[in-house]
Amino acid sequence: MKDILLVGVGTMGRPYLDAALRLGLAVRYVEANPDDDRAPHYRIANGLEETWLDGVQRAILDRVPDGIVAFAEPHVLAGALAQQRLGLPGPSLHAATISRNKALQRNAFAAHGVPQPAYLQTDDLRAAEQWMLDHLPVVVKPLSLSGSTGVELVADRAAVDDVIARRAAEGRLMVEQAIFGPEFSWEALVRDGEVLFENVTEKATTPPPAFVELAHRPGHDFTDPAVAAGVAELTRGVVSAIGMGTGLVHLEFRVGPDGVPVLMEVAVRTPGDYIPEAISLTYGFDLYEAVLRLALGLPVDELVNTKPVSHAATFFPTTTPGTITAIDGVDEVLEHPAVVRVRLRKQVGDLVEPLLSSDQRMGHVLINAASPEEREAALDYVRQRLVITTQR
Repeated sequence: MKDILLVGVGTMGRPYLDAALRLGLAVRYVEANPDDDRAPHYRIANGLEETWLDGVQRAILDRVPDGIVAFAEPHVLAGALAQQRLGLPGPSLHAATISRNKALQRNAFAAHGVPQPAYLQTDDLRAAEQWMLDHLPVVVKPLSLSGSTGVELVADRAAVDDVIARRAAEGRLMVEQAIFGPEFSWEALVRDGEVLFENVTEKATTPPPAFVELAHRPGHDFTDPAVAAGVAELTRGVVSAIGMGTGLVHLEFRVGPDGVPVLMEVAVRTPGDYIPEAISLTYGFDLYEAVLRLALGLPVDELVNTKPVSHAATFFPTTTPGTITAIDGVDEVLEHPAVVRVRLRKQVGDLVEPLLSSDQRMGHVLINAASPEEREAALDYVRQRLVITTQR
């Protein structure tokens, strides 16, 4: 029986545990707040990035696993360190390290000629004032956070003065020239540097300055051959530049007004926002199981489909800031044949703040339809019927 160690589970990583148990694997997991007794677990003191290695090391001392899967951003380095030490399949310590720092990403991609925004890394935002003025509009972002946290568009001179006044004390930051155009992500299964499966997810976000993601539509097909070729060149260039080994890659890019795909950032972990579930529905196979198989060196080729068989999406409802006074339409939305799940994180009486990061969203709806047109009709139905009322 193969032994798999999961680094981080939480809510969105629970399907890894489900898949491992379904496959009959001996599964253990590391978690700050373990709440699933179906498998042995190793509790860590807190969710700080460095602490995860403590749980991983204790698990390895108990029994060396046959494979390790690190789930989210704080888990990546702990997983990669253990994978390298034990000689197990993984993205590579090089790829994991680069993925956790946006400055390292920009430097690596510049050296490999990957299309990306002009950028400046700084530990003193005041010293970056002239660069920002010369490259307006720009985006200011932290080096290692995710979910749009701390990402801010700076559009003019007044905004430059404001962001310096507010964020000069933050220390190390990345400043990038803003790229405008539709946003996408690319998810791929990679084995020893070879792309086995790839998907493009079309994104919808809030307007500037925060760009919080509100919908994801996997299975996107670029009809312009030049754009499709550019995306293929960009994604393979990223895989090569980070030294990707084996596992799941998630990168984000925009297609600029000139039709050239430009890289935003890359991660060697499971994407959030329930994108893997939407991908699994779209392509008709369990992406979580495929990742487990790669981590264990098991065959995966016959499991994976490369063409969409359905059309799924994740959608994140919004409302105006204030205190929630009513939530209407949940039961009605659930009755729609294309709606798989409605999961809300907020209830009547909870406060809705201005939407500046993914953590502030109110929940999500998972949709699966037989055609792109039916998917859009279902999304429209949800937008109209799921009404969250607030009062200031």
